[in-house]
Amino acid sequence: GGCCFLLTSSSKREWKPLEDRSCTDIPWLLLFILFCIGMGFICGFSIATGAAARLVSGYDSYGNICGQKNTKLEAIPNSGMDHTQRKYVFFLDPCNLDLINRKIKSVALCVAACPRQELKTLSDVQKFAEMNGSALCSYNLKPSEYTTSSKSSVLCPKLPVPASAPIPFFHRCAPVNISCYAKFAEALITFVSDNSVLHRLISGVMTNKEIILGLCLLSLVLSMILMVIIRYISRVLVWILTILVILGALGGTGVLWWLYAKQRRSPKETVIPEQLQIAEDNLRALLIYAISATVFTVILFLIMLVMRKRVALTIALFHVAGKVFIHLPLLVFQPFWTFFALVLFWVYWIMTLLFLGTTGSAVQNDQGFVEFKISGPLQYMWWYHVVGLIWISEFILACQQMTVAGAVVTYYFTRDKRNLPFTPILASVNRLIRYHLGTVAKGSFIITLVKIPRMILMYIHSQLKGKENACARCVLKSCICCLWCLEKCLNYLNQNAYTATAINSTNFCTSAKDAFVILVENALRVATINTVGDFMLFLGKVLIVCSTGLAGIMLLNYRQDYTVWVLPLIIVCLFAFLVAHCFLSIYEMVVDVLFLCFAIDTKYNDGSPGREFYMDKVLMEFVENSRKAMKEAGKGGVGDARELKPMASGASSA
Repeated sequence: GGCCFLLTSSSKREWKPLEDRSCTDIPWLLLFILFCIGMGFICGFSIATGAAARLVSGYDSYGNICGQKNTKLEAIPNSGMDHTQRKYVFFLDPCNLDLINRKIKSVALCVAACPRQELKTLSDVQKFAEMNGSALCSYNLKPSEYTTSSKSSVLCPKLPVPASAPIPFFHRCAPVNISCYAKFAEALITFVSDNSVLHRLISGVMTNKEIILGLCLLSLVLSMILMVIIRYISRVLVWILTILVILGALGGTGVLWWLYAKQRRSPKETVIPEQLQIAEDNLRALLIYAISATVFTVILFLIMLVMRKRVALTIALFHVAGKVFIHLPLLVFQPFWTFFALVLFWVYWIMTLLFLGTTGSAVQNDQGFVEFKISGPLQYMWWYHVVGLIWISEFILACQQMTVAGAVVTYYFTRDKRNLPFTPILASVNRLIRYHLGTVAKGSFIITLVKIPRMILMYIHSQLKGKENACARCVLKSCICCLWCLEKCLNYLNQNAYTATAINSTNFCTSAKDAFVILVENALRVATINTVGDFMLFLGKVLIVCSTGLAGIMLLNYRQDYTVWVLPLIIVCLFAFLVAHCFLSIYEMVVDVLFLCFAIDTKYNDGSPGREFYMDKVLMEFVENSRKAMKEAGKGGVGDARELKPMASGASSA
């Protein structure tokens, strides 16, 4: 690019960032495009080999696709049947799940209709076949023989036949009875020894699904409200968050202990035996919640006590970031666009993975039924597909980071804020697409290179759990931890590299090197900003989770006699944290970009004519206060000798 100021600090010429643009890391962009073409080839191959029809329409145990005429498969009995009128897949034993081979261990048939009501006897199955024209027993058995044939116990579905309904778009008859779902979950959740506990947990989720959805929506609304508050009252936000978190932690802990004491004192003689176990589970859950909330509150108070002197520093930083959101309101919606892009890609990835699961040639297994398997080198396509999941997901997230960095850089280095582009976000997206997709592809690929070995080690650790010795277990966990730390460090460095690219228009390696030098030179400032700023954003996440969790406790408490609400509350709190993290991570990203811009500004400008600062006065006051605070605490070094001067009169701080 034309603005390589990081490498020319002694230059006397006027520095004009963002004026010249050049394409960066073009070979990596070409490599990424070729990789995406390979992903498309996998999808096209699976569709061309008939996998799409088998996935959507379904097929029986003899290789016949439901809802169409089929060709005869060599040496396969009952293949090549006309199933034009039989559009749904029906399993004789739908609740028999084989997790190891990831399939249902049951004979599958194509039927004309799913049984909407429970069929308790073979006579009911026979009547259903005669009335609906849908034979639920094997093709070799006529409906008139259901009650008389000695083979009915093998060729007919397991009794009682649960009521089922077709899955939308996929034409499979799925049981609607919750007990069948519980059996699926029992196979997945191996640590539950008492099946009745699992049944009650699942029934709690299903019974309270409206409350769960409502509380998830509440967390979304609270996150949006907090972002709006950050925009307009950033000066007092830190104190408000601190007070609310203190009150929320105390209030939530007090309510939990109050509910525990109230339920413990309630007479058990009036509780019917069927609800006694549910009441005991809720009492135990309340005790665990109350103790956990107490420990969390004590730890939170200790942290806030240690950091109380640095809260004032964060107020100035939040004020500057709040001004960015006032000028760039579309930043608030960045999580929506990123989440929407990720969901679209994940849906495509899952559909293609399902296609791969049904593609290949027909092979007869040991039971005489048909399975579709890929042979030769093509059987390793799913490895390519898994790498694509990681790389493209990281690419989408990196695009968000580059977009935010470009918009904030434009804001910072525009002296007169009235001359900002109409939509800096869209202008940043335009620069990303035209010049920097290769840089984003390279940065996301580096993260992928670290993430894949960590995932492989985690898979090996899970497979060898309980079998490896203590030394091997320690080595595996150490490697996983080291790779996780390396991934986090690279993520932070990548984000700052994208900021340097947005300023300089340099390639990824040059930008990463320049950003690293700047960060090392300002290590104390980085530590202060990250510690205090991230902690206050963490308090915002805690506030949203506590508020949503408290609302959930109050709502679910009225239904504790009917269901166990441990799992619903956990689901709600996890969703609330994820939503809060998505929104507040944008704010954190803005703060990091602002700091890097500020560090570059103070390094290459001194306020003299021709080298005026781009920053506003609030940010300069923040650095001066930070320096004074670190000196008073005895942790700061000697600051710069020169006085920080405001930018020239033409530089607006608005």
